[in-house]
Amino acid sequence: MLWLLPALPLAGAVILLLAGRISDAWGHWLGLLAALGSFAIAVWAFADMLGRSDATRAIHHDFFTWAPAAALQVQFTLQLDQLSICFALLITGVGSLIHLYSVGYMAHDPGRRRFFAYLNLFLAAMLVLVMAGNYLVLYLGWEGVGLASYLLIGFWYHKPSAATAAKKAFVVNRVGDMGLAIALFVMFATFGSLDFGQVFAGAPHAGQGTLTAIGLLLLLGACGKSAQVPLQSWLGDAMEGPTPVSALIHAATMVTAGVYLIARSHAIFDLAPGARAGVLIVGAVTLLFGAIIGCAKDDIKKALAASTMSQIGYMILAAGLGPAGYAVAIMHLLTHGFFKAGLFLGAGSVMHAMNEETDMRRYGGLRVLMPITFVTFGLGYLAIIGVPPFAGFFSKDHIIEAAFGYGGASGVTLGVAALLGAGITAFYMTRVMLLTFFGERRWRPDTHPHESPASMTGPMIVLALGSVFSGGVFVFGSSLQNWLEPVVGHKHSEGGMPSWVITVLALLVVAAGVAVAYRQYGQRPVPETAPAEVTALTVAARRDLYGDALNEAAFMRPGARLTRSLVFLDTRGIDGLVNSTATVIDAVSTRIRRVQTGFVRSYALSMFAGAALVVVALLAVSFI
Repeated sequence: MLWLLPALPLAGAVILLLAGRISDAWGHWLGLLAALGSFAIAVWAFADMLGRSDATRAIHHDFFTWAPAAALQVQFTLQLDQLSICFALLITGVGSLIHLYSVGYMAHDPGRRRFFAYLNLFLAAMLVLVMAGNYLVLYLGWEGVGLASYLLIGFWYHKPSAATAAKKAFVVNRVGDMGLAIALFVMFATFGSLDFGQVFAGAPHAGQGTLTAIGLLLLLGACGKSAQVPLQSWLGDAMEGPTPVSALIHAATMVTAGVYLIARSHAIFDLAPGARAGVLIVGAVTLLFGAIIGCAKDDIKKALAASTMSQIGYMILAAGLGPAGYAVAIMHLLTHGFFKAGLFLGAGSVMHAMNEETDMRRYGGLRVLMPITFVTFGLGYLAIIGVPPFAGFFSKDHIIEAAFGYGGASGVTLGVAALLGAGITAFYMTRVMLLTFFGERRWRPDTHPHESPASMTGPMIVLALGSVFSGGVFVFGSSLQNWLEPVVGHKHSEGGMPSWVITVLALLVVAAGVAVAYRQYGQRPVPETAPAEVTALTVAARRDLYGDALNEAAFMRPGARLTRSLVFLDTRGIDGLVNSTATVIDAVSTRIRRVQTGFVRSYALSMFAGAALVVVALLAVSFI
């Protein structure tokens, strides 16, 4: 039944896309049932896996030979082990809740059937990615996720902003995908295989430079899919898609793919310190990068998008710590799946009540009129800022502890960066809470806020419960660490400060962030438009820390100049040589053609002249 996990949502997508308008009335229910069916199989597989020993839990199955090309023999292999089942449960579980939420959220959209087809396609592609038994099947799912994200971000393609955002996400991700593709080329050239087992078994015998190159190329792929610096610029624009898309991309599918890729490829990163250093730098920079951007966003979805960038940065940072951080990274990924999906669905509920208004400066005082949304969103808020005993406290606290335990000046730097990110997270998320649910009412005159229907609030309640309890479940008795150990390796003992000191420091920093935000936005009136007189850092944050400007200056413009120079060489050089040859031949033939007049007297004269030249030549030769 392994193949049914991705096959059910894929079948749902195919049926909905081919059935046409006859499925408009029931297509959304088919999409939901496909997601729920896949979740049921994942739960069954997990329960079956629990009953086995560590050595027999992983399941591999070769379905057919996919790429039989001389030395390249790649099987279409799916596998389910302790790592992939965690992702399968997250993808199908949270994905099913988002499908249910979408039934109410997209109730009046004329393209609802197409929307659910794309959602199903997204689940299927992500499941193929995490269940792949080799890198080529992983790449298939990787590209499928990219396609599905393009279709969903640009779902409302009649809006120029949505169409542009979809193209931007697609193009930026192609940069990362090229890194992953080249990594596959190097793997095959080095190990003669793309199978996980053979690649990892051969890694200790490969050169350090080769492993570093593969690790950095894999990191480039992870940066694209997980919106990490320097390929983060697409994530904020992706908010142009419907809100359930944002929840699916940010919580359960696309942005988690990079973390999975690094964790799955741990055997390579463990042997390539240079590549691991790159992972640590990218994670530390991005967690601060996203947090700073989140402080300046008035659009509620873009504030949460910046938060996702930052939280994925925490996961990448943890994965870069090696065996001490792989399980912690996955734990934060799983807890983040609950509270971030809940936050995005809560934002969608607010937008639904506020005539699709996204500017938080036009909110205020909604806690009274939307009590379920307020409570569920509030629980997600407490989880993401790391208040005990909510889920984010356990996972983020462990990342900070592992960062300090890395050792030396690097460990201190990484730990301070993680602590600072926690404080900034508390600031901007408190800002979101205060602007949305507290203070005076700043609504537009034609707005009449109301609570969302049960099809929307039900999934929000379930996700809120996950935001409360999931962290404790994963950390209890090191359950998740022990579960993942056969796949990601044994966690080494950590040095550094005692864990209780880290916890106290983290809570103090979080409390400081909350206090600063409350002083700024809870005790002062909120203007309906953002103040024009702001600091340079605020201006930079509003412009996404000039990420687009940097990419334009560093890559787009030089690339355009290089393209123009290559085109000039082609058109004026290569084509010029070919065209010049043709021009010379044409000119010569044109002039020779004039001799062919069609008059007999002209031909006779030319024959006489030729004969005279022959006689003259013979006489000249005889005299010599």
